[in-house]
Amino acid sequence: MNETALTVHQTARPHGFPTAGHFAFVESPLTGPAAGGALVENLYWSVDPYHRELMDDVPGGFALDAPLEGRAIGRVIASRTPRLAEGEIVFHRQGWRTHAMVTPEEVRRLPRFDGVPLSAYLSTLGGTGLTAYVGLTRIARLRAGEDLFVSAAAGGVGTATGRFARLLDAGRLVGSAGSAAKAAHLVKEVGYDAAFDYHDGPAAVLLGDAAPRGIDVFVDNVGGGQLAAAVGALRPFGRIVRVGTISQYNTPDAPAPRFDYADIVEKSIRMEGFLVSNHLDLQEELYEFAVPHLQSGRLASDETVVDGFEHIVDAFLGMLRGENTGKIIVRDRTQVRIPTGHAAHA
Repeated sequence: MNETALTVHQTARPHGFPTAGHFAFVESPLTGPAAGGALVENLYWSVDPYHRELMDDVPGGFALDAPLEGRAIGRVIASRTPRLAEGEIVFHRQGWRTHAMVTPEEVRRLPRFDGVPLSAYLSTLGGTGLTAYVGLTRIARLRAGEDLFVSAAAGGVGTATGRFARLLDAGRLVGSAGSAAKAAHLVKEVGYDAAFDYHDGPAAVLLGDAAPRGIDVFVDNVGGGQLAAAVGALRPFGRIVRVGTISQYNTPDAPAPRFDYADIVEKSIRMEGFLVSNHLDLQEELYEFAVPHLQSGRLASDETVVDGFEHIVDAFLGMLRGENTGKIIVRDRTQVRIPTGHAAHA
């Protein structure tokens, strides 16, 4: 093989918001796979908020001057194992690189469902959708008719949470977003009953206006003032599902949210966080739940698709700035000709 492979390395630790200068594209010769392995040409890449956490000097964080981890979908183009056939489409976590050397144990074969695009396996049917599904069904234990508030509702997990909650017969859905346009999109397209731009005032006031009767469940992707507001708005036996803390990723010294801790006791509130990696056994259950609705059109995959691996760092930084609606996915240019369902293009 005479081609070259590209990988993205993190070259420095950011202090606050990362920039393109914290990354480097590194070329290397493209060789064939070792015995027992396969060479995968990547077609789709995921950039996620958790990548920002791993850029810091933390346990399990990214090593400097080494390829970045991340979710990707690719096609096997050379194989030296009978367990991975050439042409097979697989999911793996070797991340931000054009090609990956994998073993059968490091990949997951993707089932192909009629009418479901490959990109969905990184959004609605991937870790994003699984996070929303686990949060609603296992952590919140959502019951029909219960009212929800979702922070960062226009992001990948937020849009999936809203759409899944609607399919699960939730009551009133309220979301927060980073702009009036995103708030309007949540109501017009995603199925939220009300949404607000969190820049417009104190979170407690905005949430009180959108959910004057309170809420039963808060799915929290943000933390900070919105978490404090939700504690005040929760009804007795309310639940807080902690997914992420976007508000602190680039401002680690931000003060912790202040709320009345007595509310947790007096209202019997339960707060629980989780890692989706501890719930991978529910992947097939997610397929059973979501695929029929994707095929019928009742469920859409909210995606912002960026074309070209060379733009993967830009896509990541844009996601941190809130430039995406739904899950942001990077697509290889060879896939542009292939229909991608409900994707929005950037």
